[in-house]
Amino acid sequence: MPPRWVTSTDGVRLAVHESGNPTGPAVVAVHGYPDNHAVWDAVAAELGEELRVVAYDVRGAGASDKPTSRAAYRVERLSDDLAAVLDAVSPAAPVHLLAHDWGSIQLWEPLSQPRFARRVATFTSISGPSLDHVGAWMRDRRHLGSSLRQLLASTYMVAFQLPIVPEAVMRRLPIERVAGRSPARSEADKTFGINLYRANVLGRVCRPRPPRLSVPVLVLAPVDDPYSLLRTAIEAPVPYVEDLSVEQVPGGHWVITEDPRMVADRVREFIAAR
Repeated sequence: MPPRWVTSTDGVRLAVHESGNPTGPAVVAVHGYPDNHAVWDAVAAELGEELRVVAYDVRGAGASDKPTSRAAYRVERLSDDLAAVLDAVSPAAPVHLLAHDWGSIQLWEPLSQPRFARRVATFTSISGPSLDHVGAWMRDRRHLGSSLRQLLASTYMVAFQLPIVPEAVMRRLPIERVAGRSPARSEADKTFGINLYRANVLGRVCRPRPPRLSVPVLVLAPVDDPYSLLRTAIEAPVPYVEDLSVEQVPGGHWVITEDPRMVADRVREFIAAR
């Protein structure tokens, strides 16, 4: 089925894909880097009997437009993208957000804003902690050892700040050996999303006072994720989320394709409990 097109505030067109039960509660799924919306296909198939699943290609990925400027990938623009998608697919009823990796990282900030307070019923975050939360957690001297380990696990974020070189590396890197062959990832998926790191990382990990969230949040923390370490995922959001559930789950960073049934079961249970 061809995508539905939604235009964001700056004119960027987003490709929105819908599946599942058209009369069920809406789950809006946001993918990370270097993926596209198809990374959710197996989870969507598991949820589809009961829920309406909406997955959109983040700007720079899949069929969506691919701005070339770094500023176009700032969280503020990504927040506007989310608002545009929600206006199009569920203007009257709140949705359940489901996000992985950079899809999740980009949502923590907008979910603290009043404009989303009544638009989102729940948020399930997988391997995508808030940069604000992680920065504050790492600055706490009580976490020195764990902070150093997380810093080492995140060195690729620093490398992505370099010009030109990261794009050249990612074009040639056999990412499928790490992330799996599904979904297929284009050269654009692997390169434009680097701007997510350049536009957001350095400024956000240094913010002194992360905002608080009132939306119910479920953090699924894969025990073998080499990028978002277990202790970071479990502890970093605690002071900033009023209604937080955290569950350790078996699997690695791409657990959403490794074990989609398990992920779908956890999401379904969390939504039902709310």
